[in-house]
Amino acid sequence: MPLDRRTALSLLLGAASVGPTRLVAQSTDYPTRAIRIVVGFAAGGAPDALARIVADKLTQLWGQPVTVENRVGAQGNTALAAVAKSEPDGYTLALMPVGNAAVNPTLFANLPYDPVKDFAPITQLATVENVLVVGAQSPVKTVQELIALGRSKTTNLTYASPGAGSLAHLAAELLARSAGFEMTHVPYRGVAPALTDVLRGDVGLIIAQLSTAKPLIDNGQLRALGVASRERSKVMPELPTIAEASGIAGFEAVSWYALMAPARTPDAVIAKLNAAAAEALKAPEVVAAMGAQGAQPIGGTPAELAAVIAADTERWSKLIREAGIQVN
Repeated sequence: MPLDRRTALSLLLGAASVGPTRLVAQSTDYPTRAIRIVVGFAAGGAPDALARIVADKLTQLWGQPVTVENRVGAQGNTALAAVAKSEPDGYTLALMPVGNAAVNPTLFANLPYDPVKDFAPITQLATVENVLVVGAQSPVKTVQELIALGRSKTTNLTYASPGAGSLAHLAAELLARSAGFEMTHVPYRGVAPALTDVLRGDVGLIIAQLSTAKPLIDNGQLRALGVASRERSKVMPELPTIAEASGIAGFEAVSWYALMAPARTPDAVIAKLNAAAAEALKAPEVVAAMGAQGAQPIGGTPAELAAVIAADTERWSKLIREAGIQVN
């Protein structure tokens, strides 16, 4: 039987109201099923470890499984591109390092994602300290000696990194430029071979994550000269910061990791994720587990994370352009 116009309009309006109502209900009930955090690096490394620490605590808080999925490739770009294209429902999240958020947009001409347009910030999870180290047999004992040697131009100083455009690369370049000397970059495929050649004396130095370098420092294979943070490390409080050891005011090159969702994820879901992450990062067992990785829990609002990304993008993109840093 044909419907009159009034009845048809009523049914149409009723149907139109179902979608938004259902979305609001889903956001309110979130989470109702498993969540995955995609990490663009191999299992066992610092990014993977931090993601698993947070995932385990979120699983406890929510009673829903939060798992970590490792998608290795293109310096994390492959994983982030996949998350950017995922359904914006809060069930697929990304662990985004500073490199993918603030370095790669300038470094790669055709980045398969935009860290600002394609993602919704949730919170900054943690910072990881970096340390300047040389081999134990190196004649360089302090940052000041390194700078003096570089300025003297009596030797060709070299530094290692796990790849062109990595934070280790940028941090060493920033140090050389800030102190007024030059060094030759020696890129490797990963941090392990880079550290091996530094401790053997084949390459002069590296700025590496403290969690990775500390065992080699403790067993006497590497000598630490300074941490690339604003404050001294709680793990090695006797070690000066590079800023205080060199006199370069404000020198800092800290690794950080953030939790991100695909753009257009509902605000209510972002708020729930932010609140749960904040609770997780305050848990004593999470603080201890991150501390064992040389990481410090951070937290903060989505707006604060967006500001960090903007500031670091400006800082590192300026260095990349000035130094002419490129990737193959």
